[in-house]
Amino acid sequence: MSTAISCHDECHVMSCVNVSSLTSKVKMASILKFSRSAVKLSKNSNVLKTYKHIRSASTAQAEVKQALLNVPPTKVTSLNNGIRVATEDWGSQTATIGIWIDAGSRYEDAKNNGVAHFMEHMAFKGTGKRTQSQLEIEIEDLGAQLNAYTSREQTVYYSKCLAKDVPKALEILSDIIQNAKLGEAEIERERGVILREMQEVESNLQEVVFDHLHAVAYQGTPLANTILGPTANIRSINSSDLRSYLDNHYKASRIVVAGAGGVNHEDLVKLAESNLSQVNNNYPGEIPKLSPCRYTGSEIRVRDDSLPLAHIAIAVEGAGWTDPDTLTLMVASTLLGAWDRSQASAKQNATVLARASGEGDLCHSYQSFNTCYKDTGLWGIYFVSDP
Repeated sequence: MSTAISCHDECHVMSCVNVSSLTSKVKMASILKFSRSAVKLSKNSNVLKTYKHIRSASTAQAEVKQALLNVPPTKVTSLNNGIRVATEDWGSQTATIGIWIDAGSRYEDAKNNGVAHFMEHMAFKGTGKRTQSQLEIEIEDLGAQLNAYTSREQTVYYSKCLAKDVPKALEILSDIIQNAKLGEAEIERERGVILREMQEVESNLQEVVFDHLHAVAYQGTPLANTILGPTANIRSINSSDLRSYLDNHYKASRIVVAGAGGVNHEDLVKLAESNLSQVNNNYPGEIPKLSPCRYTGSEIRVRDDSLPLAHIAIAVEGAGWTDPDTLTLMVASTLLGAWDRSQASAKQNATVLARASGEGDLCHSYQSFNTCYKDTGLWGIYFVSDP
């Protein structure tokens, strides 16, 4: 504060030198006085640091503005049946196109927990129009990638392809979500695949810790469900369970078709209309409702003395996607950053916590996280340390 006031005072002296009608002798004395003051100021490290910070902030602000100018606008259109189409056209030669569905483990209960993830596995096992091998050949001929994943709130099917192949890619994705075959032989084969996947997840201690975190933070609510579901459910899920889940959750009002890269918005809207117009909002029974998930501050410890390190997650309730604080928490998470011992030097890391972790030997690694859901979230840090 005092430095800023001092700087303001000296600038005022310079202004007086420029406009006053003094004699040349007085002018010279004033100029010499200002020069000495300027030299004194230049030796003040706080002033220099403040100037550098201001200049750095101005540069960063200009870079952000320029970056925002380079981002294409997001265009959104709703089809007659309620499906939303969203695009960002970057004018590139490649594109990513996907179908996002509000259907994940949060929409399950204890009896059918795991069915959304099971359905994702069945998506690429053939449809009424294509066998599994035909589906694989078509994607390979395009030189494209086809993939899917399940989270607690969404199931996603997407493709990465050349921009000219977007029509074909969307047609294949649309066929998958509307006409999945769900054959008994394929179900039994995927059952074994999912059970092996569960073994892999259970050996990944970070995955285990985050499942425990959700189990206690949202205890007694659907967000406590794991994505894969319990072993007993995986062993018992059948084609009837899968078909029932499709009929109750793969509905037009819960679907978003999104594209980025070389994607023309108007063209994608027409493609979505031609491929997905048959998807309706008719429910065979009661319309599923997404109930609020209560956050409960609590603790869980699982001790295993055979493990050499402790894996720990600490979290507080964060913000949902539509909460005004979401962006603030994202920035805060970025400021905490991440670090592990494989990095060459913690001293060169931009974040204070990373430098402290490396220089003070606080942990083997850490990473901040900001997990958002529709109406709640988890914000915190995960770290690995000596017990």
